[in-house]
Amino acid sequence: MEFKKIQLNGFKSFAEKTNFLIENGLTGIVGPNGCGKSNIVESLRWVMGETSAKSMRGSGMEDVIFNGTSNKASKNIAEVSITLDNDSHEGPMQYKELDQIEIRRKIEKDKGSKFYINDKEVRARDAQIFFADLSTGAHSPSIISQGRIGALVTAKPTDRRAILEEAANISGLHVRRHEAELRLNAAETNLKRADELRRQQEKQLANLQKQAEEATKYKLISEEIKKIEAGLYYLKLLEIDNEIRVENVINNEAQGEVSNFNQQIAQFEGSIKTETDKVSPLREKNIENLSKIQRLNLELQNLDEENVRTQDEIENIKKSLKIIEEDIDIMFVMVDYQMPSMTGAELIRKLKLKYQDLKCIMLSGQANRTSVDSLKTENLLEEFIEKPWDEDELFDTLRPLIALPK
Repeated sequence: MEFKKIQLNGFKSFAEKTNFLIENGLTGIVGPNGCGKSNIVESLRWVMGETSAKSMRGSGMEDVIFNGTSNKASKNIAEVSITLDNDSHEGPMQYKELDQIEIRRKIEKDKGSKFYINDKEVRARDAQIFFADLSTGAHSPSIISQGRIGALVTAKPTDRRAILEEAANISGLHVRRHEAELRLNAAETNLKRADELRRQQEKQLANLQKQAEEATKYKLISEEIKKIEAGLYYLKLLEIDNEIRVENVINNEAQGEVSNFNQQIAQFEGSIKTETDKVSPLREKNIENLSKIQRLNLELQNLDEENVRTQDEIENIKKSLKIIEEDIDIMFVMVDYQMPSMTGAELIRKLKLKYQDLKCIMLSGQANRTSVDSLKTENLLEEFIEKPWDEDELFDTLRPLIALPK
């Protein structure tokens, strides 16, 4: 398996997409200071799973994103990919059948970085193990940076051992061994926890068995109680059924009595209706007779009142005639037209025969207008006042006739 291409986009000083092809033989990259040679080496370490921002010469991992210049704007994404040729079908088991493998790492501001193998997202650990199986990686001794040669000369035996293991193509085994040890420790911890859980479950099982026995006893007792309750309900049902039969007998007897009462009531109602039909004409005749009696009483009362009034008028006329016969000096006289024994006009004519200077005034609401006009024409009547009248009108009429003061 060989490296064929490195592609950088937005990584450190490489603002635009840049491809580096790795041909057969020795490939060298030369250039002046600051052109980005070290950035290419750091891109290799970064895509292989480097997690230390300090080793990438930054304060944070997002510092690998192109920060912009006076001529170019900064970017929000950095991406590095490595293309491997796998014509020999080597490497990890799941990738042996592939002719070409691409490992890509992408970082976005405020979102972190992601790893992809052949465009399938994987864990960072998976990418690191992939390169460890190839006896390389972000911390591989084969990646020699500035000052690295002097460090190798003065390296400790463990560091030299790491170089030899990588050369022997067994560095990936150590990584896997370390992971296996971690998993083994985790398994042992889980076994201890499982044993503790087993002991707790045994205690709970004993309690549950005791509860089960109590539940069984409770179930048996409950069934006995249900049977007893069912018997009680049955006896109660029989008692209620008997009461219902007795009530039905009483109800039937009562219904018979009610039916007899209804027949008697119907007969009584028929008799009452017959008698009512007989009484109805008599009642109407009685009402008619009462109405006639009431009308006759009213007429009799009116006649009595008229008789009293007539008697009073007769007495007044007698007194008037007596006065006339006695030759009493009379200033004026007021008469009504309707009088019991004579009319007011006849009385005025008699008075005028004896008292020619007598002032006569007639007050009436039912006078014969022709007779009144005739009296005025003959100068027998000074004034006629039609009823109803008031005192002011009367005094206004009398004042000029008899010289009354105002």
